[in-house]
Amino acid sequence: MDKNTLTGLFLIALLLIGFSYYTTTQTEETQVAEQTAQPAAKPATDSTKVSTTANKQQHIADSTDIFNGSREGENTPISLKNEHVAVTISPKGGAISNVRLCEFKSYSDFQNNKEAQLSLIEEKTHKLNFRFETIEGLYSTEDYYFQPLAKTDSTLTMALGSSKGDTLYIDYKLIKGSYFVNTTIRIKGRSFAGKTLGIDWKNKIRQQEKGFYFENLYSTLTYKKENEGTDKLSEQKSDELKPEGNIDWIAFKDQYFSAVLIAGKNSFTNTFLKSDTCSEGSGYVKDYIATAEVAFDPTGKNVTQVQFYFGPNKYLYLKGLEKYKLGNKDLDLQDLVYLGWPLFRWINRFFTIYVFDFLSGFGLNMGIVLLLITLLMRAIVYPATKKSFLSTAKMRVLRPKVDELAKKYPNKEDAMKRQQETMQLYSQYGVSPMGGCLPMFIQMPIWIAMFNFVPNAFELRQQAFLWADDLSTYDDIISWNTPIWGIGTHLSLFCVLFCCTNLLYSWLTMKQQQDSMSGEQAQQMKIMQWMTFLMPIFFFFMFNKYSSGLNYYYFVSLLTSALTMWYLRRSTDDKKLLEKLEANFRANKDNPNRKPSGLAARLQALQEQQEEIKKRQQNLGKGPSK
Repeated sequence: MDKNTLTGLFLIALLLIGFSYYTTTQTEETQVAEQTAQPAAKPATDSTKVSTTANKQQHIADSTDIFNGSREGENTPISLKNEHVAVTISPKGGAISNVRLCEFKSYSDFQNNKEAQLSLIEEKTHKLNFRFETIEGLYSTEDYYFQPLAKTDSTLTMALGSSKGDTLYIDYKLIKGSYFVNTTIRIKGRSFAGKTLGIDWKNKIRQQEKGFYFENLYSTLTYKKENEGTDKLSEQKSDELKPEGNIDWIAFKDQYFSAVLIAGKNSFTNTFLKSDTCSEGSGYVKDYIATAEVAFDPTGKNVTQVQFYFGPNKYLYLKGLEKYKLGNKDLDLQDLVYLGWPLFRWINRFFTIYVFDFLSGFGLNMGIVLLLITLLMRAIVYPATKKSFLSTAKMRVLRPKVDELAKKYPNKEDAMKRQQETMQLYSQYGVSPMGGCLPMFIQMPIWIAMFNFVPNAFELRQQAFLWADDLSTYDDIISWNTPIWGIGTHLSLFCVLFCCTNLLYSWLTMKQQQDSMSGEQAQQMKIMQWMTFLMPIFFFFMFNKYSSGLNYYYFVSLLTSALTMWYLRRSTDDKKLLEKLEANFRANKDNPNRKPSGLAARLQALQEQQEEIKKRQQNLGKGPSK
């Protein structure tokens, strides 16, 4: 690894820091104006009829309202439940009003050891409305009270009848052993019109995790285009969009849980999506709105089916949900778990996830699983790391000969010639200066892949390790009330360890590089040294608010890298290595047909080209002979 590699590392670090700064400032900008929380809905008591004088006067005057008789009713919630999820249906609107996940709890309840269930949807911040058309006009289910007709533990039929004998039915079926709620809208009668059913969906996402910044960063309104991949609205600021084409599903995504509306056998059309970022301290992270239309048969011959998924964002679990789909199109719900750009996504999708799942299957602590993954990664790159170290070691033992060339060509105008002979020297001794870059080319994609994988690894949620009570969020060994710029309100010990180890690794790398360089290169390396040592400080401000699992992984990875470098340095005999290089030199010297290769050959060609240009310029300067 030479100065170009270190420059590349520094630029990558600046890229990560710049991205972190951008996301932080965007989040702060959206939080300058405190958002006003929605007023809580008046709690409805059992067997209470909701009626107002104003409503009565309005509906009595509205003689065309064929559902006028259902403007009042009893609002006794009805529950469906299986081993995974509990869903509440409200007679007012006949729609889902509350969803609780039985196997999970919020960080607050987890920390306080409460026997509570995670509330994914709450009535006061959630709305689900179906819009339909009759020959008299447009209607919304939210304006009427439905009557329950049939109920079991996992099924429910709600009905809305008209004065003309027409009926709108909504059937709910909670699929056994899953987080799916299949919803069927069917009709009976001749008053219905229109070929689409409108859907209005709104939900304010409650903060479930410890850190607002991290949860907000990975919470986004996501949607899947028909016959295409997924897309999403902005995570850091308010955003809205009217997507072109048809949509297969819309997801109100939190960091680790999602509520997904799936179009079933059809697709959503005329879709509008909106996402607002809530202010920190409000108890919420995002406010989502979605409106769409789905195919509807006014004759009643064909029913309209949609699905809801209320559950965890666990990649392999989501990938296995295709068996629950209503149509022929793949659900591809695993796309809710963001795994990075294509190269890093492939690493995570085909390697990291399966190794992680395999190791967690043994019931090991998640901290041990991350440690084993780190050791496995180090074992994979060890041959390349050793080759890189030996390449640098060879340059180190040849440094006296390179210094002689520097003395031979001290002038700047001879820099190309000096570089050419240096490369030729390396070639004669069998040394590749670029050999030190190989491990970094292997390790950097893995590092970035883990940067995307760990924050989305559901298995780390509420898993304790050492002093960290939850590997999915920061480990605040010290916290305070007043935020400090760049740090916040806490100090993460794993982040401190990561940055200190990064400093150690940078020092070892710089020392190794300085021992192998001479002349101008050595001077340039000294100039770069301060930048290299500043990187761990930059990383501290960036990663202090990130998950302890990610900081722990980077800490162990750098620690093992430093130990590997120390071991290779202790086990390398410079004298024997030089003897081997001298043998290579003698063998190459005795081979007159051997030509320079690689960088040496390119430099030689460039030198010859420059000499040719110089001769042409000299000839032109002489002018025509008299």
